[in-house]
Amino acid sequence: MADVVALRRDLHANPELGLQLPGTQSRIVEALTGLGLDIKLGESLSSVVADLDTGRPGPTVLLRGDMDALPLTEDSGESFSSTVEGRMHACGHDTHVAMLVGAARVLAANKDELNGRVRFMFQPGEEGFHGARYMIEEGVLDGVDRAFAIHVDTNIPAGVIASRPGALLASSDELQITITGQGGHASAPHHTIDPIPAACAMVTSFQTMITREIPIFDPAVVTVARISSGTTNNIIPETAHLEGTIRAVSEASREKVHDSLARVSAGVAAAHNCSCDVAIKKGYPVTVNHAADVELVKAATTATLGEGRYTEMPAPMMASEDFSYVLQQVPGAMASLGVCPDGVEDPSTAASLHSNRAVLNEAALPSGIALHAAMAMARPE
Repeated sequence: MADVVALRRDLHANPELGLQLPGTQSRIVEALTGLGLDIKLGESLSSVVADLDTGRPGPTVLLRGDMDALPLTEDSGESFSSTVEGRMHACGHDTHVAMLVGAARVLAANKDELNGRVRFMFQPGEEGFHGARYMIEEGVLDGVDRAFAIHVDTNIPAGVIASRPGALLASSDELQITITGQGGHASAPHHTIDPIPAACAMVTSFQTMITREIPIFDPAVVTVARISSGTTNNIIPETAHLEGTIRAVSEASREKVHDSLARVSAGVAAAHNCSCDVAIKKGYPVTVNHAADVELVKAATTATLGEGRYTEMPAPMMASEDFSYVLQQVPGAMASLGVCPDGVEDPSTAASLHSNRAVLNEAALPSGIALHAAMAMARPE
């Protein structure tokens, strides 16, 4: 366990972003060397795929850990905080890598108890760079029968496993709208076509659209997170820009929101005598767990960690994950591992993932290692 913690802290102190993570890749290969694994490096990204082949017939089970950090300056106060300004492992991917390496060591040491093959998928570019999709294109799912991944969560009690069948995480799409009017002097708005009131009306109209067109039990979220327009106080600008995110927990609601946003935007713009351009950039799809594999997670958690360590999520979360690409092609599941820091009585109050102050409880890492290993060894009835 000390080696796993040391690896996690080394990665945490030296975070890398995006699809090219050469230092992280090198550290992973070093940690896997000597385990008897067949190791392959990515071509278009700095991924690592390592196979543990027992030589006996059986399924190929994929275990995944993502590698990349976030563009964020750390303020956690940890002794091993990021040494790179503007980069931080605020989403726990350092722990994901460390747990997966730990699981590789456990499984390699117990190879005689396995059949088939275990594939360890170390993936860059989860934070918006579609790393899983690139790895799929390079063949990471070839021959895979089931897939499993763990994501840590600071707002779940340490060592608790949480998941659910069906939609686990939302899709994530990017919204950009440009509203065009006619600029002029701010003292004479009647000689202009002001795009700013149209932009304001759009933001409120989107929320009405969601509540009146999208089923409450198949929800979606539209958040306009950025509004920009103008250059100074006495000029009505020609254009206004909106940027935001679209989240949904089914492909049906996702497509409905896309269509409705285009229609509502055009109508509001026209009502203000403006024109508009709506661009929606598709991101990650909905992460959908397969029910049978969630049952495996439950059973493996109870058998490995004990009674009371599994909890079922009552509803999907609106965060998104590119493990969704994997689950679109092979059966599998993703589960959350609680890493709430010690001393926090209410986990919901802990600094969340993606926070510059996020602190993860390393005492929970053995639970993640054990669950990875148990899922690799589990066999559906």
